[in-house]
Amino acid sequence: MQKIKLGISSCLLGEKVRYDGTHQRDRYITDTLGQFFEWVPVCPEVEYGLPVPREAMRLKATPEGQRLVTRKTGVDHTDGMREWAKEKLDELSREYLSGFIFKARSPSSGLYGVRLYGPSGPPSKKGVGVFGGAFIERFPLVPAEDDGRLHDPTLRENFIERVFVYRRWQELMQDPGPVALVDFHTRHKLLILAHSPGHYTRLGKIVADAGKTGGEGPYHEYAVNLMEGLRIIATTRKNTNVLYHVMGYFKDRLSAPEKEELAEIVGTYHKGLIPLIAPIVLMNHYVRLFREPYLERQYYLNPHPIEMMLRNHV
Repeated sequence: MQKIKLGISSCLLGEKVRYDGTHQRDRYITDTLGQFFEWVPVCPEVEYGLPVPREAMRLKATPEGQRLVTRKTGVDHTDGMREWAKEKLDELSREYLSGFIFKARSPSSGLYGVRLYGPSGPPSKKGVGVFGGAFIERFPLVPAEDDGRLHDPTLRENFIERVFVYRRWQELMQDPGPVALVDFHTRHKLLILAHSPGHYTRLGKIVADAGKTGGEGPYHEYAVNLMEGLRIIATTRKNTNVLYHVMGYFKDRLSAPEKEELAEIVGTYHKGLIPLIAPIVLMNHYVRLFREPYLERQYYLNPHPIEMMLRNHV
C-alpha cells in the first residue's frame, strides 16, 4: 500500500527542536503509524528562525486577541509567526497532505487546551497554537489532531479513519464526476451512518442532486458535510445499529444457530464486554462466505488496515 502523506510536528519524530533542545518522540507514531504514513515534519518555531535552545514561549490573552510571547522577556513573535505561517501553508498546499498531527499544548502548534495567560490568575485552557490554528483555518477539511489525544483509543480510531476517508476523497477529486461521486458515497454509506444518521441523510440528498446542478458546488458541499459528520464519534449504540443492519443481509442464508450466534456477539459488543473488532470479524466472514456484493464494497467493514488494530480497543 502506498503510504499516505501526513504533516507532523517535528519533535514527535525525535528531532531535537524543542525550546530546551530535547524532543518528544512518540514511538506509536514513529513505529506503528510510520508503517502506513509518510511524514512531512514541521517545527514552526525553528523554521520561523528561532534557535535551539531558546527562551520558552506562551500565549498571552490581550484585548486584541491571543499573542505569542517569550516567557521571561516578553518578546512578541505573533506577527512574525503569522507571516511565516502564511508562506509555510502555501508550501504545504502542494504536499497533498491527508492529515496532520500536532504537538499537544504547544503555543505554536497545539489545537486544544493550550494554556492562555491573562493579566492575573491561573491560565485558561482555551488557547490555540498560532500555526495549528492557521492550519485548520486554511485547510478545514484536512483531519488534524493533537498527539496527546491519540492516546485515547476512540479519538485515535476516529482520526485515522478520517485520514483514510479524506485520502480516498482526494483521489476522487483527481477525476470527479457524478458516477464517481455515487460510487464513493455508496461505499461509505454504512461508515457515515455509524457516525451521524443526520449527515447520512444530508449527503444522500447532495449526491442525488449532484447530476442535476453540475459544477464544483455539490462536491464542496459533500466534502464539508462528509468530514463534519465523520468528526462525530461513532458510539457503541450507533455501531450496534449498523451491525444489525448488516445482519439483515444474511437473515435468509444463516441457520438458526448461526443467527443466534451473530445476534449474541453483537449484543455482547453493545453491552461493552467485547471490542468492535469481534462482531466485525464475524461479519466479514459471512460477507466472504456468501459473496455479498454490496457489503464487499463497504468501507465500514474495513476502514483501515487491520494491522493497525484500531478496532481492537473501541
